[in-house]
Amino acid sequence: MSREPLLVRARGLWEGLARVPVSFAPTGGVNVVVSPESGMCPVGWVGVVALGGSAIVTVPSVSAAVIVRDAVAGLPVEDVVDGIAVREVLPVARVLGPAALSYVSAEAFRPVEVGASTVEHLPASHPELRLLERAAGREDAGEAALDEITSPVFVVREHGQVVAAAGYRAWPSRTAHIGVLTAPGARGRGLARVTGSATVAHALAAGLLPQWRARAPASRRVAAVLGFEELGSQLSVEIAG
Repeated sequence: MSREPLLVRARGLWEGLARVPVSFAPTGGVNVVVSPESGMCPVGWVGVVALGGSAIVTVPSVSAAVIVRDAVAGLPVEDVVDGIAVREVLPVARVLGPAALSYVSAEAFRPVEVGASTVEHLPASHPELRLLERAAGREDAGEAALDEITSPVFVVREHGQVVAAAGYRAWPSRTAHIGVLTAPGARGRGLARVTGSATVAHALAAGLLPQWRARAPASRRVAAVLGFEELGSQLSVEIAG
């Protein structure tokens, strides 16, 4: 699959998550819509997604729409998903992101050889995954969201303990939203690539579109190794007051 079909599918996903009619402008630009029930961000926040050079923005109210439209009118698309640039034009209370959004097709996927590691799978509710989350810390565990995964969770053990895990949550538009987590002491040895590769293979076999959302550079590098193409970014903003 070339970049364009991937972009079409990714845009369709986020247009649906907006939960009101909106579309990415074909030639760039930013479309702002009122959507109190937007699935692009936490309730009451402003959700921003840029893909392929254009962006859509959901806001919780008409009054917020006036503020946001005026603020982003003079910004390039890439700045609309830049937390620093957005703080300069909006009264921001909190920001989540930005996070890179990457996607891969079956043709572009580059599976990783397992090597000496043995990959098992566990249900998302397994208590060993909760131990891994505690070891990794609240922020990293929250980003991976292993407890929300709907696929099998692919894991690697060392000395009997789960030190890396990955799986995906079924999203709308037949999308597989991937989560990966590695224990701090086991990072930098390719285990995220191993478990992530097993997860992507499972998603593609089910006919799903794998989505990799990453804030940390290390996570973005893992996605690139597996053949993912970075198509855009996501940002969530809570406006002060």
